[in-house]
Amino acid sequence: MRLITTIFCGVLLLACSSPQVQQYANEKPNLDLSEYFSGTIDAYGIFTDRNGEVKKRFTVLIKANWEIVNGKKVGTLDESFDYSDGTKQKRIWRLTEQSPGKYIGTADDVVGEAQGDSAGNALNWTYTLALPVDGTIYHVQFNDWMYLVTPKVMINKARMSKFGFDLGEVTLSFYKR
Repeated sequence: MRLITTIFCGVLLLACSSPQVQQYANEKPNLDLSEYFSGTIDAYGIFTDRNGEVKKRFTVLIKANWEIVNGKKVGTLDESFDYSDGTKQKRIWRLTEQSPGKYIGTADDVVGEAQGDSAGNALNWTYTLALPVDGTIYHVQFNDWMYLVTPKVMINKARMSKFGFDLGEVTLSFYKR
């Protein structure tokens, strides 16, 4: 019994360990969300299942702008998705800077609020997405990492899970026009 408890605790600790956004604080170029997500951005992505098989390919056209509301920066990211199977999707994010490097985000298919932390060239979003699959809506957790590579290029890797079990990964490359 002691061995099983030790193994379980070890697995639990490994599952909880992940990069912290502050470890990227000195990385350049510096990611300023209101600067990068302003204007038109093109994105190209894939969804891979937990075995690494590509299940979906897609493109995203993002129209983004920011304004000051009640003394805080508020951004709107209007995303239009086109999937390789011909389906289309729309998501409109509303991002609010709470303090330097701290953001909250909402969208119609996000359950509650997304929490975002930024430092250096990195941003980490965590949120729950109401994901439609074959006529059923599943609430899945996203651990979403974005890394600014150049002033125009950003790479995004997002892990999807449910009840702590890995479902797959979304990989995106963004290009700011």
